[in-house]
Parts: sequence; C-alpha cells; structure tokens
Amino acid sequence: MPVPIPRQRAIPAVESGQAQGAFSPGGPSGEATGGPAGAVSAPQAATTPVDSTTNLTLLVIEDDPAGSLSVPEMLDAAGKPIRIRTARNLTEAERLLTDDVHCILLDLALPAPGRAATQSDDELTTLKHVLRLAPRHAVLALTASGDAERGAQAVRVGAQDYLFRDELDGRLLSRAIRYAVERKRSDKAERRLTESRLRAQENARLERGLLPTPLLEGSSLRFAARYRPGRSRALLGGDFYDTVRTPDGTVHAMIGDVCGHGPDEAALGVELRIAWRALTFAGLCGDELLSTLQQVLEHERENDEIFATLCTVDIAPDGRRAGLCLAGHPSPLISRPGRPAELLPYENGGPALGLLPGARWPRRQVELGGEWSLMLYTDGLIEGHIGEGKERLGQDGMVDLVRRRLAEGLAGEELLRATVNEVRDLNGGELTDDVAVLLLDRTP
Repeated sequence: MPVPIPRQRAIPAVESGQAQGAFSPGGPSGEATGGPAGAVSAPQAATTPVDSTTNLTLLVIEDDPAGSLSVPEMLDAAGKPIRIRTARNLTEAERLLTDDVHCILLDLALPAPGRAATQSDDELTTLKHVLRLAPRHAVLALTASGDAERGAQAVRVGAQDYLFRDELDGRLLSRAIRYAVERKRSDKAERRLTESRLRAQENARLERGLLPTPLLEGSSLRFAARYRPGRSRALLGGDFYDTVRTPDGTVHAMIGDVCGHGPDEAALGVELRIAWRALTFAGLCGDELLSTLQQVLEHERENDEIFATLCTVDIAPDGRRAGLCLAGHPSPLISRPGRPAELLPYENGGPALGLLPGARWPRRQVELGGEWSLMLYTDGLIEGHIGEGKERLGQDGMVDLVRRRLAEGLAGEELLRATVNEVRDLNGGELTDDVAVLLLDRTP
C-alpha cells in the first residue's frame, strides 16, 4: 500500500494553485493525506523549499486526442506562475526538454516509441525511456485511478512520485511538482556525497597499498621510516623511499622527491620507486641505475619541467662501508658513538633526474664504521620556517636538532617522530611540502 507523506504544515493559499476548474478536486483539503502524491516519503533534505528566485517549468508528456488532460494554471511557493509545456510524443518532448525545465509529468498510458500502448511484459518502457532522456530532471508519473501498484512500480524504476489521473487538482499538482523537484535535488546531493566517500575510500586503499614494504629479510640492520604528505587528507605525496636486500647481502636504500606534491607527482614517485626496486634486483647500481631511472621519468612525466631528486645508498654485506649517489638531493646524516652527528661528505654529485640529458652520477665510497645510524630525508624536512620570520631550518638546523634528540637517548621510530614533530612546531603549523625520512641502524 502507498505510504502517505507525513503532515509537515498547512499549505498556504498562495500554494493552492487556484485551479480553474479543469480538474475535479480529489480530496477535501488538497493535502497529501494518504493519496498517491504521498506514495514515497521524502528524505529530510527534500523539505528545503525551491529557490524563490526560480520560476518552475513543467513539461507535460501525454497523448490524449480528446484533450481532456488539461493542466490548470498553478503558482509556486513564492506566488510565481508555474510555466507549462506540453508534448504529444517523446520526439516532441526531447525537443522541448531544455535546461530550464525542472519537472516532467508523464502519462504512463503514453505508448513507447514505435509500439502501441498495451499491457506488455514491461509496461514502464516509456518511463524508462524518459528517465534515460532526462536523468537530471524530476519526473512525476500519471496513472489511472486506483492503479497504485503501477504507480509504485514507476517510483521503483526512478520516478520521484506518482499521481492518479482523475484525482488531480491544482493544489495537489502544485505541491507534487515542488516535492518532486526537491526530492530530485536531495537524491543528487546524496548520490554525489556517496560517490565522494567511495572515491576517498578507494584512494586511501590505493595509497596505503602503494606505500613500500621494506625487504630486509636476513639483514641485521634496523629500519624505521616517517612519512607526512604535504597535501591535505592525503596518504601519499611526491616523496618516495624504499629499502631492499639483494641475494648477495647488500642492503640498498633510496629516497627521492618529485617536484610538486599533488596526486600526479605521487603517482610518478610510485612509478620511480617500483622501477628502482626492479632495477636494483636486476643488479643495476650507481650511474647505470640512475641513468635508467631518468629514462623512466622522461617517458612518464607530463611535461619536460618535471624532475626528481634522488639519494641512493648501497651498504656492503659487512655493514661497514657504503656506496653513495646523489642526484640533486641533500646528503644523508650519519651518527656514530662518541662522535657528533654529521652530514656525509659528498662533492660533485649529479643533477636531479630529468634536468640534463646524458647526465652522469658518480658513486662515492664512504666508511660507516662498526656502529652507526644513517638518516636519509627529503627537503621537506629542512625547508620549514623557524618561527614567524622567513628564516628556514636548513641542513645545519636539522643536524643540531637531531644531535639534541640523540643526546636525549632517542633512536629509531622515536627519533624520527620527535624530529618531524619539532620541525613542524618550529614552522608554526603543518609543513606545506611532503616529508619523508628513512633511518637505518647498525648495532653490533
């Protein structure tokens, strides 16, 4: 059975439509008190009135040679006349269905295109055709008196409401039009909200899946990482990192930064990281590896202005020495017992990937010692401001900060968390650039 619309308020006289006698009143009050106009309860958001600055336009689609279906003059909630257009078939309706039409009143007795009006297996073919023709418009279905089941089917198919043909008057039709328009708006808003939530959930799952899982099985080195994207509500930015151990026992670490910090840069960073991992397992290292990564970047970037900085470290199986390559990237920080933390010395590093065709990236051998912590980071960690001025933290400020934290006995995840949080606090709020920090520890 149809469910009536709950009473919300009395209908003012200006909403009565002032029918000119073209229809016989269907009820004593004209309100939807259990009649078909209230077949489906409106969502709460649908009670919002139609914008008072907008003149409603109704498109009537009916095929009645006798012309007995005459729509009365009606007024909207603001007292403005509801404009009426009439189409005798779907071809004419398509021509009249302009952007200023808000609602469609469809006689379900109208035959489907190319067929007679019969009780076929799918008697709502015409309605489905109209819904495909006007997906953004509210639709009212008009059916024979007492045929509530067919009206309910029309609502299930996609109409906003249904009305009985011989119980229609100006007041009821005026109210039903406004209700259908507002329900359509509410449905579209709810659909957009649902789509937005689903898209956000899918993006979050994708970004979580794209974050690296270090492959260090068999290594005595301890790994920690901290990641903070610069764009709001994102999980992944333009910075990227990875760490793997190859079968010969060498531990390879990498950290990089694609210029910019939007979703396109994040996608390119993921591509470079995956390419780096594949090339590393294939045995490439140093200049050969970076030259190949530059080719990947050149093929995948959107324009020639996109570049990426990179730092790679390959640590020997005994853990006491490493090869270091820099492509326009800041040098790692190393801390060792009895010595202050410092940047690894490195001169004559190569340019960022994507800047110079045919560039070279020399690999420098560095001594690590028996016990050490090696921190790789992106420039988001050193480019934050200090206080309210324009002065930036810089590498020297970062080194001093890490030294203090090491003196407090912090290590691993705690060291990275405290470092990133202090950099953010010194900046006076969230950092605008992506931040990635990677830490490898060797303790005999």
